Amino acid sequence: MSNTLTFQDTVPLNTSAGSPALSIPRIGYGSYKSASTETILTALRLGYRHIDTAFLYGNEASVGEAVRKSGIPRSEIFITTKIWDPAENPDATYRSIKESVERINGGPGGYVDLFLIHRPSSGPAGRKEMWQALEKAKKEGLTKSIGVSNYGVKHIQETESYATEPIAVNQIELHPWLQQRSIVDYCKSKGIVVEAYAPLVRNRRAGDPTLVEISKAHGVSEAQVLLRWSLQKGFVPLPKSDHEERIKANADLYHFELSKEEMEKLDALDLGEGGEGAICPYPVHCD
Repeated sequence: MSNTLTFQDTVPLNTSAGSPALSIPRIGYGSYKSASTETILTALRLGYRHIDTAFLYGNEASVGEAVRKSGIPRSEIFITTKIWDPAENPDATYRSIKESVERINGGPGGYVDLFLIHRPSSGPAGRKEMWQALEKAKKEGLTKSIGVSNYGVKHIQETESYATEPIAVNQIELHPWLQQRSIVDYCKSKGIVVEAYAPLVRNRRAGDPTLVEISKAHGVSEAQVLLRWSLQKGFVPLPKSDHEERIKANADLYHFELSKEEMEKLDALDLGEGGEGAICPYPVHCD
């Protein structure tokens, strides 16, 4: 991957045969613990066109309000949300998906661009119920694409055994200390886009000698190094900040490129498949 990357880049998504081509912006704004409409508006004003939310975050309505207030055509903004767990029965699970879309839309109707199963913790029956509810939502126009989050290889393979719609995305914790190479490689082999949450490690690795060395070499922040690494790995990072200057800096990644040697140094920080580098319960979601 070269320095020809731009803030406007998109990545193609898996789609059903005969369906229109779809794509996802290569960088998004992560809204976990960002319930403020104004903060999300700031991200949109600074050029972000990809907003990641979830039922768990409690800010679906704020995201929708920000999109409407922004004056940007809805078709130009990519919105993702997530279902946390199945409800008491399949109909109720489907209704919970519809309610998320309505919260974002500000009333009946509308759609999201991507709807994910937030975590695999509900067991095989729960995962299947949520997936089938998402397939129904996609067929009825509530979402354009569907996918998963925090899924390992076995979870993806299980879903593939009954899915009639393609898995578009797997959103997982990814940064140099947790590279999850097995699931990343599996997703890439299937054309499943890999989104990286917690790409800045929630600042818990600030001052790491390798990170400091590379940031000084390019005259950029440690956060910018981490995000550039994520982009050059082919991930879709979802940086999060409530501060305007950091939101802006997190998108300013296109005037420098990490060398092969620098990428290798960052790759060498991986603490392995056991999840020792995770800041969230591994591989289950806490973001």
